[in-house]
Amino acid sequence: MALINAIAALLCCLCFPLFSATTDTITPALPLRDGDTISSPDGTYEMGFFSPGSSKNRYLGIWYKEIPVFTVVWVANREKPITPDSSSPASSSSSSFSGLLHLTNDGTLVIRLNSTNSTAIWTSTTTAGSPPVSSSTNPVAQLLNSGNLIVKRNDDMEHENPLWQSFDYPGDAFLAGMKLGRDLVTGLNRPMTSWKSPDDPSQGNYSYGAELGGYPELVQRENSMERFRTGPWNGVSFSGTPHLKPNLLYTYEFVFTKEEAYYIYYLRNTSVISMMKITPTGLIQRYTWLGVKQGWMIYLTAQNDNCDRYAVCGAYGSCDIESSPSCSCLKGFVPKVQREWDMVDWTSGCVRKTHLNCLDDGFVKYSGVKLPEMSNKSWFDVAIGLEECRKVCLRNCSCTAYSSLDIRNGGSGCLIWYDDLLDIRQLYDNGEDLYVRMARSEIEEESKHLKIKEARKRRVIWISVGGGLLGGVLFVMFGLIIWAKRKKVQGNGSAECSDFLRCMSGNDMRKEREDMDLPLFDLATIVSATNNFSDTNVLGQGGFGTVYKGILRDGVEIAVKRLAKDSLQGADEFKNEAMHIAKLQHRNLVRLLGCCLQRDERMLVYEFMSNKSLDVFIFDSNQSHILDWPKRHNIVKGIARGILYLHQDSRLRIIHRDLKADNVLLDHEMNPKISDFGLARTFAGNVIQGNTRNVVGTYGYMSPEYTIDGIYSIKSDVFSFGVMVLEILSGQRNRGFSHPGHELNLLGHAWSLQREGRGLEVIDATLRASWDESQVLRLLHIGLLCVQKSPDDRPSMSMVVDMLSGHGGLLGPNQPGFFAERDISFASSSSSGNRGPCTTTMSVTLLQGR
Repeated sequence: MALINAIAALLCCLCFPLFSATTDTITPALPLRDGDTISSPDGTYEMGFFSPGSSKNRYLGIWYKEIPVFTVVWVANREKPITPDSSSPASSSSSSFSGLLHLTNDGTLVIRLNSTNSTAIWTSTTTAGSPPVSSSTNPVAQLLNSGNLIVKRNDDMEHENPLWQSFDYPGDAFLAGMKLGRDLVTGLNRPMTSWKSPDDPSQGNYSYGAELGGYPELVQRENSMERFRTGPWNGVSFSGTPHLKPNLLYTYEFVFTKEEAYYIYYLRNTSVISMMKITPTGLIQRYTWLGVKQGWMIYLTAQNDNCDRYAVCGAYGSCDIESSPSCSCLKGFVPKVQREWDMVDWTSGCVRKTHLNCLDDGFVKYSGVKLPEMSNKSWFDVAIGLEECRKVCLRNCSCTAYSSLDIRNGGSGCLIWYDDLLDIRQLYDNGEDLYVRMARSEIEEESKHLKIKEARKRRVIWISVGGGLLGGVLFVMFGLIIWAKRKKVQGNGSAECSDFLRCMSGNDMRKEREDMDLPLFDLATIVSATNNFSDTNVLGQGGFGTVYKGILRDGVEIAVKRLAKDSLQGADEFKNEAMHIAKLQHRNLVRLLGCCLQRDERMLVYEFMSNKSLDVFIFDSNQSHILDWPKRHNIVKGIARGILYLHQDSRLRIIHRDLKADNVLLDHEMNPKISDFGLARTFAGNVIQGNTRNVVGTYGYMSPEYTIDGIYSIKSDVFSFGVMVLEILSGQRNRGFSHPGHELNLLGHAWSLQREGRGLEVIDATLRASWDESQVLRLLHIGLLCVQKSPDDRPSMSMVVDMLSGHGGLLGPNQPGFFAERDISFASSSSSGNRGPCTTTMSVTLLQGR
């Protein structure tokens, strides 16, 4: 049998000349055998047989030739691979398990096993939806520089009328020059379809293409279920994809005629390698190859956040990712099933408070939104304007809303909806105007509210002006009183002092005193509020002293940080915190209400946080379920905005130096507020880095350059933020983390899984019921970028906030700091130890509610 196989192979070689690896064509006389390849003229693409991942099956595919990371962009026989079982059972020769691509004389591409006489495994004419291929003399198949495999007549030098082309049958990749859409004449549909897995290119569960219900838009489906839609094309971009905007990488357009409806893009620089892919998990992402990094960078992801999930808020609901909860009903509507909305299940949507009257209805304008789904119960007209569109809608009692079709040049065209409005979201960039039909009584009520709001605004202006004048007078009077009391203290040497900074540090603090503006609390007030510092009021305790809960006479809840009389370290932290936080005003920073410095007492008074600190929830198996994915995502974004304020927008640049889950407090709505500025440092001007021999902080959160060399900067805060992100995602502490398969810390474990494409395995299991997979993976990627070993590789917080909003691409993260395996028993200690000449301590400040 081996002799027969050898003779067959010899005859095959005699019948067909040896294949040239440099050619870009296939002819009837020159097939492509397994082991040989053809290349595009410019060498960008290569075609041949391959086996994906760990699979042994053979497929004919096209991939990038010069990229070291093997990246396939098209597969011919994705549903019919050549398998070991394809060969004759009696044959044991490895040559029997190989394919051959043959071009017939009538222009049909055929994949066979071994020879042109074997049974066809795949043909170019049997692909679903394929138009018939005309017979031709001297056909040739050619791989073009675009990555398109075409079959053409030999005399068609310009490739204008190919008999067949691979671009008509996309797989999971969308290349420049492809048409993602439909041929309305032949009925050919060209959607992207995901692979089942990295080892199996057969069609997976997800598809992404143009749908023609009403006005065309791009829709992603999981099997038959709609999961994401772009919104209709508005002349500039799709209404629900604000990140799709003019850029230096590529141009794009949407074409809609009587013959075709498709989206297409072209690279501005053909030397740049960029493509779109739909992953096996359904993510639609644009990748760009970075030669310096030797890896793919995610330039953008179509699905940015939870509000991109199809109809997440139901009918007449609107999703706003900046709000908590993110879903709300449109004005004039209420939840259809309130009990479900109370359980954070919004899918039942909303219903009108007042039924329409048809003859006496009007419209309420919503600005900056993603337009609702264009179903079969919608209508458009490119010829009429917005006012005529309004009249058309008003005349039809079934019309629920209208909008402009094209937003360019002041707007033109008309879109009309005749059904429930689905999949609306609030956008903060490039959103559109939507006019929703409403009962006249609701419109009058809304108008009344607007008038009241305007009246209140005018009243506030007058009060502000009057208050400012009165405040000026009181300020002068208050200054005179303080001056008189200071003279009195200086004269009689009394132990009681009302000048906060002078009591702490003496007259050399006058410059800092001028920068401070803290209200003074009387000691008797604090004693009364805390029930004489009762043990039942204790919130936390540390090296500085104790934190108590208090209730003022007007019912306002406060947290009082009381410095222990014998605390030397606490005294420094106390003074440092007061100086740094006094004038900070940001919704994601704990607010310092004032201070009390009387007799030998030193106390700072803060707003009270009823939900304790972040670590109480994410590291407790009984509490972690309270923080579902939308809450955790909102917490991460809030922390990032707070740090950005410290680094960039506050009066002085502030480096916190002790960012950790314990120092993030949560208010009654679970909004995060950064606390404990006892270790903070400030810089003026453009200074972003400092050096110290006294390294203080918390192991597990401190960056490598700070821990080892005492160098702290805005990038050391970024590192701490990245650690918190990974802890919030995983529900586990970085320090003390253990795994039976290795001795890496949490950072190393997450980085290793992300490199292997298994990033979801590190995520807290309690989030699965509420997570948005694309958001989770993007946040994991951002966290790993923040904990890279080199501070130069880490992004700034302004970049982090931008990335959290779904803007921009993400580079592949390098190895994180402290990646090396270590002794878990040593890591179990939660406090810092002595390391060489630098003394390190653990921050123990706790400020939290019970």
